[in-house]
This record gives sequence, structure tokens and C-alpha cells, in this order.
Amino acid sequence: MTSLRTAVAPVVTASAVLVLAGIGSAPAFAHGSMTDPVSRVAACYAEGPESPKSAACKAVVAAGGTQPLYDWNGVNIGDAGGRSRQIIPDGKLCSAGNDKYRGLDLARADWPASKMASGEHTFRYKGTAPHKGSFALYVTKDGYDPAKPLKWSDLEAKPFVTVTDPGMTAGDYVFKGTVPKKSGRHLIYSIWQRSDSPEAFYTCSDVVFGADSASSPGSPAPTAAAPTDAPPTAGHSGHAGHGAQGGQGGKGAQGGEAPAPAGSSAAAAPAPAPASAGGAGGDALAETGGDAATSYLAVGGAAVLGLGAVVLFATARRRSVR
Repeated sequence: MTSLRTAVAPVVTASAVLVLAGIGSAPAFAHGSMTDPVSRVAACYAEGPESPKSAACKAVVAAGGTQPLYDWNGVNIGDAGGRSRQIIPDGKLCSAGNDKYRGLDLARADWPASKMASGEHTFRYKGTAPHKGSFALYVTKDGYDPAKPLKWSDLEAKPFVTVTDPGMTAGDYVFKGTVPKKSGRHLIYSIWQRSDSPEAFYTCSDVVFGADSASSPGSPAPTAAAPTDAPPTAGHSGHAGHGAQGGQGGKGAQGGEAPAPAGSSAAAAPAPAPASAGGAGGDALAETGGDAATSYLAVGGAAVLGLGAVVLFATARRRSVR
């Protein structure tokens, strides 16, 4: 009897340690970023966080280290709830006021940029954790100066594209929009406001219509490239944790950013994953948001089940010995 208890105790203790370890090591997740035209943070990640090639991306690392680039899909505000203009200060639009991403707000004319033309364009937004919600895209006004901090007043008053629950293809939200006629260097600002929680995500994409007159003569800014894989985790502190966080053919709507109803916190895996519902062609989208607690509960729940099995096994053995 005593020997049986002695044998069971270490197993129970070890299982309890696994529960705590599982909860403590459950990752924090991120959700996505614009890849066509590619966002600043995603373009710098694509260059290589440890050794970026462009002067602008080197400046991002100098300002905040490499982790913001590894967390390229996590520029967010957990409780935005449609209040982006009210809660993000001028000069901090690209970081969404998050000090971790302060390097993205650097005012300079040599950010890696994507070629852009007026007229219809197919936009792509990497959804590393798909959720219901709306996208609003703004472009800078004529006369935009990239060498000055970006302000809300630098953006056109209304988005040129708004779409709700666009379809997904190969892990990307894909939707079309008509780009206004512009020339030279500009910036496209996106707000992805979830409808299943107050969380919103933000991107700044540097674009050039025709010639890049803002860059230094003889040394044009490099062309931006999108990441080709999900963010690596080895050797880094983990990805951005967040507060509270569609079908074929989005439902377009004119106007500004729409407020999202309150919902539970959400965080999801840093790689595209199938979800419970989707649009035509089998593209899957998450109906509701999970959160960091979801991961903890999943790990903890499995461990608790394991503990239960150990206890039941020990009880059965004890009865059989008697």
C-alpha cells in the first residue's frame, strides 16, 4: 500500500509540473499584415531581421531591436473598438502607438516601397489568424511628405477601399479596390477592425506611383518584398501578445472605420490554420476569436485529463491490492 502511494506521488507531481509548464509556455500569438502592397514591418522582416539590407530597416532594428520584425504580424490595439483616430496619436500611426514598433514611425523617404498604379488593384493581406472583420484602406493626400511624421491629416478623409469579410486564398485575405490617381511616393494605411472583438490591426505600406521623386537623386529606395513564410520563433522571446481580437467576395461599403462590438480577448497561431467556416472554394475563416487563454485551457485541460487518468489508475490498483 505504502509502496503504491510512493510510486503514484511522483507521477502526480510530474503531471502537475507539466500543467504549470504548459500554461507558462503557451505562446502569445499574432494575426496578420498587408503583403500587397507590403507593409513596412513585413518588408523589413523579409529582408532578414538580423541583417536587414535597406537603411530604413536597419534604422528600425536600431530603434527597437529585431523582435518587432519577427513579430511583423502583430501591430495591433486590443481594445480599439473602432476608435483608431481617437486613440492613436499623430506621428505614431504605423506603430499604432505601440512603443515596441516605434521604428516603423521613423520619418524618412527611403522606406522600401512597392510599385503602385491608379485603377483597379488586387490587395492581399496575410491572415495568420483569420477572423471576421472589416478592412479600410486610406492613401495619403497629394503633397504628402514622407520625411515628416505621418499624421491623420496626411490621409485622405475617407478610405478608398472598405470591405467586410473578404475571402481567403492560400492564407491571404484577397480583395479588389480602385486606387485613386496619384504620382510619386505615397503611403497606404490599413485598419483591420475585427467584428468579433474590439481588436484592430494596422499597417503602413509605402508605395510609388511612377517615379520616386521623394528619394535621394541617384539612390532610389529599394523595392519592397513580402515575407515568403510564417515568422520563425527559435531563439526569440515569442510573438506579440494581444488583447481582445470571412467568405468568397467581400461586401464593400463606403465610409470610415466601423466600430466593433465588444468581445473576448483573442490570440491565434502565427501560421495560417483552417477554421470552422469559409467562403466558396473551401477557404476557411474563423467564426469567432479564441484567445491566449484558449491555448492555456487546451494545454491545461489535456494535462488535467492526464492527472485524472493517473488518479483513477492508482485508485483501481489500490482496490485490486486490497
